[in-house]
Amino acid sequence: MSVPDLLSIFLIAISLSADCFAVALGGSISIKNLRYIQIFRTALVFGAAQAFMPLAGWLLGHTVIDYIADYDHWVVFGLLSIVGGKMIWEAFHEQDERTKEADISRGILLVTLAIATSIDALAVGLSFAFMQINILLSSLIIGIVAFLLTASGFYFGQKAGEFLGQRIRIFGGIILIGIGIRALLSHLLI
Repeated sequence: MSVPDLLSIFLIAISLSADCFAVALGGSISIKNLRYIQIFRTALVFGAAQAFMPLAGWLLGHTVIDYIADYDHWVVFGLLSIVGGKMIWEAFHEQDERTKEADISRGILLVTLAIATSIDALAVGLSFAFMQINILLSSLIIGIVAFLLTASGFYFGQKAGEFLGQRIRIFGGIILIGIGIRALLSHLLI
C-alpha cells in the first residue's frame, strides 16, 4: 500500500471516528468517578466495532447494506437522543447519591453505541470492496484510530466537566443529540 493510500485510510479513519470521539466526550461528562478501566473498555469496544464494520461491509457487500440502510439513521438518532436527553434532564434535576449515573462504558448501552457509531464504517467497507485495497490493514488502522479518539474524548470530556461543572452535561447532551440529528438528516436529505 502506497503512502498516499495510507494517508487516505488514516483520514477516513479520523472521519469515521469523529462520532466515537463525540460520544465519549458527551458520555464521559455523566460519569463522576471515571476509571481507566471504563475508558479502556469503551475505547476497545468502539475500536473493535470500527475495525470490524469495514471488514464486514467488504465481505457482505450489498446484502447487509440493503437491510440496514432503510433504518440505520433512525436507530442512531433514537439512541443518541435518548442518552443526550437523559444527560440534559439530569443537568436540571438534582440527584441523590443513590441515583445511578449514565455509564456508557458497560452493558447493552456500550454495545449499542459502538454499533451505532460504526454503521458508517460498514458503508465504507462496502466501497472498499470495489477498490484495490488491503482490507485487513485498513480495518486495523480504522480500529486503532477509533480507539485513540475514543480515549481522548473521555479525557477532554472529563477536563471540560471539571472546568464547567453541571453545565457541561447540557453541552454533552446537545452534542449527542446533534450527532443523532446529523445522522438522520444525512440520510433523509440525500
